[in-house]
Amino acid sequence: MNNQPIGVFDSGLGGLTVVRALQRHLPNETIIYFGDTARVPYGTKSTQTVLQFAEQDCHFLLRFNPKMVIVACNTASAAALTELYSRVPVPLLGVIEPGATEAVRHARGRTVAVLATESTVASGAYPRAIANLSPDTPVIQQRCPSLVPLIEEGRGADDPILQMLLREYLEDVRLLRPAVVVLGCTHYPLIGEAVAKLMPDAQVVDSADATARQARQMLAEADALSGVSGKGRLRCYVSDNPQRFREIGGRFLGHPIRDVTWVTPEQFFNESLLLASGEEEEAV
Repeated sequence: MNNQPIGVFDSGLGGLTVVRALQRHLPNETIIYFGDTARVPYGTKSTQTVLQFAEQDCHFLLRFNPKMVIVACNTASAAALTELYSRVPVPLLGVIEPGATEAVRHARGRTVAVLATESTVASGAYPRAIANLSPDTPVIQQRCPSLVPLIEEGRGADDPILQMLLREYLEDVRLLRPAVVVLGCTHYPLIGEAVAKLMPDAQVVDSADATARQARQMLAEADALSGVSGKGRLRCYVSDNPQRFREIGGRFLGHPIRDVTWVTPEQFFNESLLLASGEEEEAV
């Protein structure tokens, strides 16, 4: 048993779909989430910059003594995870490998289609991960650059504008009749239902859900599941605009977010300042 928290970070809101899946599969666990909202998006940054940001995010989460850290960002998982293994002294898990594993399991050698942002497609991370597991499985990728802003606007699976755009993105994909469609962005689980309706013959794989199940397996194998019964606590930290995160993040999480703390740049790089701020808040 291990009652230390699970650390999770993303460049912004999307990683909350991973948190949502973690709360479903690991309801007793305490989760510390960091959204780097001051530096979002990571997808437009260089690989070296993404690695620097991801390492800083991990070290911020290490202040809370986590038993594992989940890189709930496809860009950071693709660009930084390999390097982070040697730089972060706790178990790490990204979102690409679990999604790829689930896709291969369902595809059984048939075609896998990956829907993702432009940066994730350009990285080639999903085709590489799938090829490592099943070299003969065909993979096609589809860039969906406009979905993230529409989802953050609050447009859901039944929104006509989002559906029209999704039909356009999936037009060529449907002709190739893939057996599996991977939601290769942590925003996309919010429109998974719309993807499933447009691709009725394909198995839709939610990489956020696959990541949560992989996290549970890792903790169980290490005998590190929480021994505390009851609903685990979620604490969120952001580097900018906590009010927007609180308002929009509730849609990603599936329920309201109440505990959101804004971390100033000084606090982000200086642990003692963050601790002092927390002590002041408790004293108020």
